[in-house]
Amino acid sequence: MKLEILSRKAEGQSPKTPLLFVHGAYVGAWCWEEHFLDWFAARGHPAHALSLRGHGASEGHRQLNDFGLADYAEDVAQALAELEAAPVLVGHSMGALVVQKFLEKGTAPAAVLACPVPAYGLLPSSFTMAWTRPALFAGLNSVANGGRASPEVLREALFCGQIGPERLERCYQRMQRESRRALFEMAGWSLPGAMLGWGLPNVFGGARVPTLVLGAERDSLIAHREAEASARLLGAEYRLLAGIGHAIMLDEPWESAAAAILGWLQEKGL
Repeated sequence: MKLEILSRKAEGQSPKTPLLFVHGAYVGAWCWEEHFLDWFAARGHPAHALSLRGHGASEGHRQLNDFGLADYAEDVAQALAELEAAPVLVGHSMGALVVQKFLEKGTAPAAVLACPVPAYGLLPSSFTMAWTRPALFAGLNSVANGGRASPEVLREALFCGQIGPERLERCYQRMQRESRRALFEMAGWSLPGAMLGWGLPNVFGGARVPTLVLGAERDSLIAHREAEASARLLGAEYRLLAGIGHAIMLDEPWESAAAAILGWLQEKGL
């Protein structure tokens, strides 16, 4: 399957470890192109962003609802095979689950999991949202069922509230459908298929690589306490991003998130 990979060459004579960014649900590689690709390339890291099958300019839009997390993990493996050197994997939200799914069979120099969907699924956070933020819960349910959220729902779900109207509208226009199968798996209903490699990743198997988990203080979708719990479950390092919403690569304080990733990469000699 033909996949879209957006790339930026590293500036400088001695490139550092390349990065492969994996997006979350309802978006594509474009979300990393807004800021992160050029920012990391300017600091010496070859930067690549993958559009999973059925997303962005990748093939598979007609078959989108047939794809699950294991299919998306195959896309990561395919993208790695096309790169000259093994990259650090940076996954966001659903993309963090995809990275963990890939690591069941593959490996990487390191991984960064930003605002990760918990490895036990979204049911606990969904119940909490339904009770505490019913309007947001209803809006997101409409999207999951094939509808389209309003810009106001998008703002509340993804941003800390400082995003300008033009950027919000641009993001809104580029949002897309997500696979119903992937949403079903992320909800945690696919546990019986885990023995066949379907559904949520097995956090107790596969490659153990240096891992950083990032939580966002103003995240309305994946509470930073859940991100911290994911870090403990994985035995990973954890850092909290202050004053930023779920869409760490698009929100107004995006550079603080990029700087946190870069600082950790430098600590690890990557």
